[in-house]
Amino acid sequence: MRVLLFGATGMVGQGVLIECLQAADVSLVQSVGRTALDQKHAKVRDVVHEDLLDYHAIEAQLQDFDACFFCLGVTSAGKTEAEYSHLTYDIALAAAQTLARLNPQMTFVYVSGAGTDSTEKGRSMWARVKGRAENALLKLPFKAAYMFRPGVIQPMQGVRSKTSSYQIIYTISRPLLPLLRALMPSIILTTEVVGQAMLAVARRGAPKSILEAADIHAVAAAAR
Repeated sequence: MRVLLFGATGMVGQGVLIECLQAADVSLVQSVGRTALDQKHAKVRDVVHEDLLDYHAIEAQLQDFDACFFCLGVTSAGKTEAEYSHLTYDIALAAAQTLARLNPQMTFVYVSGAGTDSTEKGRSMWARVKGRAENALLKLPFKAAYMFRPGVIQPMQGVRSKTSSYQIIYTISRPLLPLLRALMPSIILTTEVVGQAMLAVARRGAPKSILEAADIHAVAAAAR
């Protein structure tokens, strides 16, 4: 399986990359982003691309992939709806529309968030924007598309968040998360579980296109 990975330097993307490298059936993981990876591995190909709204210059490097794991995301804190829409909706759709044209056989997995608003009409700005992105992505002509809606994610295997405020929270809560995860395994996920679930839906699909935290946990558990 040949995998495209967007957001490989972020917390979720780092975890997904680790799981891809450990998977025997993954022959290539190609990272696409503005920042080069520190990770060096025989399976990894790094494509640094500045303009995440226009992929014409690298289309030849985006063909013949089986799956795309889109883990690129930003916090909505301090942003207007227009700013957040540009960074969340516009960037995701620009990549997905290009990939759907070049790889109609592809499975596309998008990291959304718990509480996303599919109606696009709720009071929460970030939830409306994420819902709009999900709805647009599900209409594209991929072989299959899945929207992952994790809530709390525990970073594993040395994975760290690029958002300093999130990393502080993870550091403070680190002693409690394993206990909470043991008590609520279908609510609190790990970067390992998210990566395993992404690979599982790329291989075998899933019974529904929008997967909440409990669904993500179940898909990963079934794959193991």
